[in-house]
Amino acid sequence: MYEMPAGQRGGVLRAQGEEEIKGKMSKGTELKEGKEVGGRKVPDVVVRRLPLYLRVLEELDVEETPIISSHELGEQSGVTPGQLRKDLSFFGVFGKQGVGYNTLYLREELRRILRLNQQVNVGLVGVGNLGIALIHYHKPQEDPNGNGLRLVAAFDIDPQKIGKRLLDVPIYSVAKLPEMIRQLNISIIILAVPAEVTEDIFHLCIESGVRAFLNFAPGKLSAPGHVQVHTTDVTLELESLAYYR
Repeated sequence: MYEMPAGQRGGVLRAQGEEEIKGKMSKGTELKEGKEVGGRKVPDVVVRRLPLYLRVLEELDVEETPIISSHELGEQSGVTPGQLRKDLSFFGVFGKQGVGYNTLYLREELRRILRLNQQVNVGLVGVGNLGIALIHYHKPQEDPNGNGLRLVAAFDIDPQKIGKRLLDVPIYSVAKLPEMIRQLNISIIILAVPAEVTEDIFHLCIESGVRAFLNFAPGKLSAPGHVQVHTTDVTLELESLAYYR
């Protein structure tokens, strides 16, 4: 779609007012969430790109960039404007043709679609070197207001670690996984355990109600249809990079 230059867009925003623009953008828009939209399943690759768009929007100063075009947002996210518009169309209509997207409005809508406008409790199984690194990486990034992803518990079999805290994350025995998943309302589990025990822990968590997993163990996990697994195999990534050296 045609989009006017940034300077003109800013002028339009100032003239009409942010609330009016937001109202026009959302008018007649029904936010569609979930795995299926209008009978169409939202591809996982689309869902994976939404956090990229959100990250770009969160790094913008809404005072300096009150409106952003699909070209600008796509370029900063590493996708084409057409791909960006197609991805967003799965969930509703967010832009004003000829103007672009209200930065603040789109940012909040993406947080809502990803359910990051509420607290999402995450558990980590495996407090070895990788697990410790993940805790140190994630905890400082948590929203101080309590929304979004929050690492609320870690689990291990080492008696020297059980009962202690790391960056205020309590470490429990793996034997307490079912109990703590329910008690703490954990909805996402990070698996950072040896490959030989991953499958058992994976199914134990599923039986306890968890439907989303980030797996760092090599190999593919057999997941039922209602469970989503994202696997990050560091070895495979490094071996593919060896081609380019």
